[in-house]
Amino acid sequence: MNDPFARLPEAGTFTVTSTTVTDGGTLGAAQMSGLFGVPGGKDVSPQLSWAGAPEATRSYAVTVYDPDAPTGSGFWHWAVADIPASVTDLPEGAGDDTGSGLPQPAFQLPNDARLARFVGAAPPAGHGPHRYVIVVHALAVDSIGVPADATPAVLGFTMADHILARAVLTATAEIPA
Repeated sequence: MNDPFARLPEAGTFTVTSTTVTDGGTLGAAQMSGLFGVPGGKDVSPQLSWAGAPEATRSYAVTVYDPDAPTGSGFWHWAVADIPASVTDLPEGAGDDTGSGLPQPAFQLPNDARLARFVGAAPPAGHGPHRYVIVVHALAVDSIGVPADATPAVLGFTMADHILARAVLTATAEIPA
């Protein structure tokens, strides 16, 4: 299986939970993609809460990634940078078109659909189950220093040397053939 952390630097761990997504569970209709034509999909980012990050944490980033997308490079569904260290939760829907639920100075980067917002799951019909890896990254810097139009891959590359710990929640989605 494609392990999205296999070649990344080792990092500590802490805990992320959600009222809308269960670790090891299946994504609900709200987290599926109506933008990509999934019936009932709403493209609503999940509620997230985290605890136990290292005391040295100065900011957070949040990413949602599908390593099973048939692209050769996976598919980034959401990336948020520069969440202040004092913030330990994001409300459901924070990743809308305006990022209205995000704390200042946090911002959304364009995902692989080139939309600066959360885009829900849309695995190809009959492709089997896809994993959606939701990660809160505890960072040792106040600002990661990437431009707002950077890709999630650039965010990942830039923050690799600043990650103190990761909190991971993985859910799945599948569309039958």
